[in-house]
Amino acid sequence: MSALRIGLLGCGRIGRVHADSVTVHPRAELARVFDPFEAAATEVAAQFGSTWTTEADAILDDPSIDAVIVASPTPTHVDLLTRALRAGKAVLCEKPIDLDLARVDACRAEIGELSERVMVGFNRRFDPSFADIRGRVAAGEIGGLEQLVIISRDPAPPPAAYVATSGGLFRDMTIHDFDMARFFLGEVVSVTAIAANLISPEIAEAGDIDGAVVVLRGATGALCSITNSRRCAFGYDQRLEAFGELGMLTAANQLPTSVRFSGAQHTEVAAPYFNFFLDRYTPAYRAELDHFVTAVETGTVPSPGFGDGRAALVLAGAANESLRTGATVAVTA
Repeated sequence: MSALRIGLLGCGRIGRVHADSVTVHPRAELARVFDPFEAAATEVAAQFGSTWTTEADAILDDPSIDAVIVASPTPTHVDLLTRALRAGKAVLCEKPIDLDLARVDACRAEIGELSERVMVGFNRRFDPSFADIRGRVAAGEIGGLEQLVIISRDPAPPPAAYVATSGGLFRDMTIHDFDMARFFLGEVVSVTAIAANLISPEIAEAGDIDGAVVVLRGATGALCSITNSRRCAFGYDQRLEAFGELGMLTAANQLPTSVRFSGAQHTEVAAPYFNFFLDRYTPAYRAELDHFVTAVETGTVPSPGFGDGRAALVLAGAANESLRTGATVAVTA
């Protein structure tokens, strides 16, 4: 079987993550990379042994390219994925599909059944620890799921320029956790959110929040709490706990090694947690890419798909409404 030829649309930080995943995959080839900034395109092409272009059409109109990864800024996602689908290519699109739910719905109406060829980049579903817990919950190991706890804290706040165009914490950061909640709970019927500005004056000045706690209720009655912060002094804090009638499954933070030091002043001293999302989630990104490649090869529908991307955006909107009104918001869309 010939390698799946993949074009990369966007050579920023997340684009480089995807370029790495494609390059190491045994059945994929990084055919060409695109970025409107020549310096970014040439750098990524050189690093990963590909060709480059500053014109998206050079990838979209190339019939030898089977699939594309949309890793460009969020406002370009709808246009690029629509054009790629019309050109007969499968699409792995970074989250969110768009910041505007109406634009997402218009896109789905326009692409119709082609939406089944879209995978949305909620890579944390493919994290080995999280995926293991989810599989064991689905198999009934802890009985009925009653409570899910998701903790996600970044090491440091993003730059003010990023915050200004991010769509806000719920659409930018918590959206991963909304998808993870749906991965476990299925349908979510209500959202309650509280938030604070305790970390970054720049984030507050941009009209955004820098910490939040969100409570979701699933259709089964199961509850999920999500805790987010834009700052964490001890590294990249990524934990998950699933609690049920028969027990509990947990995923703790990860460290570079299992080495511990014990001495007269301290015991069980470990190295810091990973301090960068790529260090923590490289296996997840590579497993995500493998799922996408396999789906294209076999003609199956990838997951998470377009509908999952929309559903997470709905929950982000409900969280914003709850924050604004102080009320629990029913999820009906």
